[in-house]
Amino acid sequence: ILTILGNSAVLATAVKRSSLLKSPELLTVNLAVADIGMALSMYPLAIASAWNHAWLGGDASCVYYALMGFLFGVCSMMTLCAMAVIRFLVTNSSKSNSNKITKNTVCILIAFIWLYSLLWAILPLVGWGYYGPEPFGISCTIAWSKFHSSFNGFSFILTMFLLCTVLPALTIVACYLGIAWKVHKAYQEIQNIDRIPNAAKLEKKLTLMAVLISVAFLSSWTPYAAASFWSIFNSSDSLQPVVTLLPCLFAKSSTAYNPFIYYTFSKTFRCEVRKLQCCCGWRVHYFSSDNSAENPVSMWSG
Repeated sequence: ILTILGNSAVLATAVKRSSLLKSPELLTVNLAVADIGMALSMYPLAIASAWNHAWLGGDASCVYYALMGFLFGVCSMMTLCAMAVIRFLVTNSSKSNSNKITKNTVCILIAFIWLYSLLWAILPLVGWGYYGPEPFGISCTIAWSKFHSSFNGFSFILTMFLLCTVLPALTIVACYLGIAWKVHKAYQEIQNIDRIPNAAKLEKKLTLMAVLISVAFLSSWTPYAAASFWSIFNSSDSLQPVVTLLPCLFAKSSTAYNPFIYYTFSKTFRCEVRKLQCCCGWRVHYFSSDNSAENPVSMWSG
């Protein structure tokens, strides 16, 4: 519910302000699409299976569920990687060079991200890698246990881990460390904090928001990755079902965090959320409707 409501607010804000969106904001929209896509395509089936105390639908639904999870998961990871790279380029480039990152460029990048994610998602369907049930029995994912039992499973898991997890994660960390160093050097050159340009303060704020988005995603998926690798090198029976279930649920919660981060850091997003009405036509009662003092122009710039 939080994922659908929060990311729907992000998409509604983007549609309403489509003519004012800056090119990096398209990646924010793409991340919201991936999050809400995961919630709509996967969570109802998982919830129904939990109430049933067993997986529903047999092998076909298991493959579908695992494919959707892999597709949207890789898409989210690569989108965060692209966001980090673009923030690094914008921070370390002159204003004229940063303006070269156009909407068309970002749209091409988003198309590549989806094609890359789709390619990895369908590879187990065409014979490289496998999909299978989770140890706790009410979810499906990559068949981690095949790592040792077949070269097919070993090569797929190793390659996927390097190209879809390690390389993007290292890129994200390297970009934000580079940005932090650049900002640190820039602030050292300015002795009086009152003389720090608004643009520099804005860049710091945008970078912090992007870092929190990445940290929330990586933190949510780290326990699941740890449990998955445990199942690679040990029997899944060595862990209690609840021990494998909780990391999976925590990973799924990653789709709900981003709207709260936007709401905290973006005056624009807060202003638009206050204007959103429930489907029955009532304004959300706990939001103030007084926004006459704000005239925001960008979700990222606030």
